[in-house]
Amino acid sequence: MRLFRIPPVRISQVRSPRGLTLIEVLVVIVVIAILATLVAPNLFRHVDDARVTTARAQIESLVTALDAYRLDNGRYPTTAQGLGALWQKPTIEPPMNWTAPYLRKAAPNDPWGRPYVYLAPGLVNPSTYDLLSYGADGTPGGEGENADVMSWK
Repeated sequence: MRLFRIPPVRISQVRSPRGLTLIEVLVVIVVIAILATLVAPNLFRHVDDARVTTARAQIESLVTALDAYRLDNGRYPTTAQGLGALWQKPTIEPPMNWTAPYLRKAAPNDPWGRPYVYLAPGLVNPSTYDLLSYGADGTPGGEGENADVMSWK
């Protein structure tokens, strides 16, 4: 004998979510390609501007260290001593009052991977020094990203 009866349960068909069609995938790819062609040139232009800005900031940091060196030693490092004199005591004509590294680490290369040009006495500034980067092309002169970045401008 049954006490109660369980009615049969109807399970409705469960539909699985449908995937994207080939046309929808192609439309998404085209939209992404269009956005990339519009954004990429602006992005790369800002990278070039950032390198010039970085070069200016590094030169300002080196100028500060060169001025501290001069205060301690009475003159700027010679061209032969170079910017390395700001990090390690020079072995060529060692100064008497070299007290400590004037930079936290060795002088950096410019943002294009080349050493900064340091001349003391300078050609443009014969009483002090010339400190510059030749820009992206690595040659004197130029415009835009290829322009020289100089400590005196």
